[in-house]
Amino acid sequence: MRRLRSFGPFKFCICLMVASMLLSGCSHFNDGRQAKTTFAEANDLFHQGSYTASLEKYSGMIDKYPATADRALFEMGIIYAHPKNEQKDYRKSLECFQKLIKDYPESVYRQNSEMMMFTIRNVALKDQTIAAQQMQIETLRHEVQGKENEIVTLQKTMEAFEKKMEALEKKFFDYAIRKGSVDRILIEKSTRRLMLISRGEVLKSYKIALGGNPIGPKERQGDNKTPEGTYVIDGRNTDSRFHLSLHISYPNERDNHRAKELGVSPGGDIMIHGIKNGFSWVGDTHTEVDWTKGCVAVTDEGIEEISKVAPNGTIVEIRP
Repeated sequence: MRRLRSFGPFKFCICLMVASMLLSGCSHFNDGRQAKTTFAEANDLFHQGSYTASLEKYSGMIDKYPATADRALFEMGIIYAHPKNEQKDYRKSLECFQKLIKDYPESVYRQNSEMMMFTIRNVALKDQTIAAQQMQIETLRHEVQGKENEIVTLQKTMEAFEKKMEALEKKFFDYAIRKGSVDRILIEKSTRRLMLISRGEVLKSYKIALGGNPIGPKERQGDNKTPEGTYVIDGRNTDSRFHLSLHISYPNERDNHRAKELGVSPGGDIMIHGIKNGFSWVGDTHTEVDWTKGCVAVTDEGIEEISKVAPNGTIVEIRP
């Protein structure tokens, strides 16, 4: 029967060392695998938008898996600065990158960390500038709103004033009618105004439309020009196609002489009238265009007022 070989103290120590090395290697292997799993979990949380949970995962890895701390710091720096992170914090992001550069100068993430720090500082400066501009815009918006309120108040004041003036003008006009007719009708073609004159004062003025060819005096039939000169009202038509019309004594002697020299007919039927029947609803807007064939057009309300205070024989002066 063979004798079992006995282990001496030296051989026993060697066995313990080998066992220890084997166990240690297995532990490092397990740590590496767990770190990889944790990185994957943290990365998934990041892509899901769970930035706070992802940060907690990476933060826990710094002490638990020191060999991967530089990567964890880099990932944390990215998350803190991510534009979709509602709790983004540029200061904390810079702190992560700074710690990585300081504590792990040989890290493969060092160069990218330096680049990220440069970028974040520029972005932070830009954000500060934008925030300052937005604040300035908001201040200006409030100022503009205040001015708009002032404008609205002024507009209301002006509207009230205009209504009072219209009421006073109407009272004055009614008073003038009771006192008698106007002395003269003055028409200024350049300003598109017809004015009722009594004793040298303007009682009321009206916006007018002229002939479609308004520049210069009427010379011939069909030229669509409004006459220039002094005439009188010599008739009226209460059944006019233009609501109501007052006939002007065109052509006068000078008009006839000019037409004779030109060898043409001077034309006629020049009226002060209202708007074409059926279109009275356009009101004052009809004066935006010179649309007559040489007549002077006012609104229907206007021609009714003029007719009341301008009897036949009233002088009509038409100026360029």
